[in-house]
Amino acid sequence: MLTFTIASRDGETSARTGQLLLPHGAVPTPQFMPVGTNGTVKAITHTLLEEMGIGLILGNTYHLYLRPGLDVIRTAGGLHRFSSWTHNILTDSGGYQVFSLAPFRKIEESGVSFRSHIDGSSHFLTPEAVVDIQQVLGSDIMMTLDVCTPPDIDYRKAVEALETTSLWARRSVGHLHEHYSESKGNLFGIVQGNFFEDLRARSAAEITQLDLPGFAIGGLSVGEPFSQFNDLLAYTAPLLPADKPRYLMGIGTPEYIFAAVENGIDLFDCVFPTRIARNGSVFTHKGVLNMKREDNRLSLEPLDPECDCPVCRTYSRAYIRHLFKAREILAAMLATHHNLYFMHKLLDQIRTSIAEGRFLKFKRSFLKDYQATEVR
Repeated sequence: MLTFTIASRDGETSARTGQLLLPHGAVPTPQFMPVGTNGTVKAITHTLLEEMGIGLILGNTYHLYLRPGLDVIRTAGGLHRFSSWTHNILTDSGGYQVFSLAPFRKIEESGVSFRSHIDGSSHFLTPEAVVDIQQVLGSDIMMTLDVCTPPDIDYRKAVEALETTSLWARRSVGHLHEHYSESKGNLFGIVQGNFFEDLRARSAAEITQLDLPGFAIGGLSVGEPFSQFNDLLAYTAPLLPADKPRYLMGIGTPEYIFAAVENGIDLFDCVFPTRIARNGSVFTHKGVLNMKREDNRLSLEPLDPECDCPVCRTYSRAYIRHLFKAREILAAMLATHHNLYFMHKLLDQIRTSIAEGRFLKFKRSFLKDYQATEVR
């Protein structure tokens, strides 16, 4: 079902390279997963993702459950067939979406009730139901339902969220084993605990005790300062089994990815690269570039002179700025293609640097130039 092998380790940090063998193919790690919330990565075709070498994308249980609905996906034979994606899919349990809908949801021990952001209809999800939904989707990696918390809650509320997350994880595992002996999906547990080290340790102990094929760290990168994120990540990551894949949820910028890899993380995802692309910003080796700025109007430079993606080889900043100003759909498509190529190439370079024993040198070199320029 899932095989994880470690190929090389960095001598100065916890960074490592490996391979994750899943039902729909092998995935090299560390790996960034583009987010395909509704069964598609926004503004780019599956063919282009395949050409980049991307073999694992993320779908969202909450959104797909609401629309198009399980009857549609079940009729199609699962999300892979429905979306014509032949590679691997990880599905988020929907815990973060429920977290973000705070005014419209109520968390109880039995599950979570919420109102749809689409039509206001009422729904109730249990951890067992979330497993059932992901079975219909045919996910290669499934996530347990968890309670994600903001960084400013008190200790008592953090304990309550942790205990609910652990209870739901145990119920998810029991339900999977009882009802899905033929399941091809691999269930990952999620460590919570907010920003309290003792609660992080307790959560890690309770979740890893379930002996799942992989584990995720949730509740980070939710608005806290980078220094706090980095400290809690460095504390939490070593609490996860070293021989299983580690997934840090919700990060997608170079500085956060370097921090994750340095601490032994193998998988991460984020909407950031595709979201900023649709809003007119692109990654470059000098920082994030706002394409709508006036100083790009006459620039015949590529988006990033150091990038060899098809967009940078073909189009100028002036042309892409014009597309954004004219509100042409192609603008978002080209910027998205570039940003995902940039991210995928960065992970290739990171894996090579680890294998060659120069990860920290590469990290310092990249971030020195990348941080030299603020978002422009």
